[in-house]
Amino acid sequence: MTTFDDREQAYEAKFALDQEQEFKAMARRNKLLGLWAAEKMGLNAESAEQYASAVVRADFDQPGDEDVFRKVAGDFEGSGLEIRESEIRRKMDEFGSIARDQIRAGE
Repeated sequence: MTTFDDREQAYEAKFALDQEQEFKAMARRNKLLGLWAAEKMGLNAESAEQYASAVVRADFDQPGDEDVFRKVAGDFEGSGLEIRESEIRRKMDEFGSIARDQIRAGE
């Protein structure tokens, strides 16, 4: 192999690792968001875990974050809570940063 091939393989391996870490971080972000939303809705611990898992699964509906946002916003509305869109999106960003840091730290 040439040095170029080695570099290409290293780049591809780093790209795959970055993609895997981002996938894990988004799943963790969604779980954290689900736990936060469950607390707001007054769910008990077992129900909160189940709800958080449902939020994680909601992310597989469509590419992007809108499916997760719609799930949480719709559930807030269904439970009679008035949580602003900006607050949900801010929490999504906040939990995204926390999740990325946790994944990078190996947590």
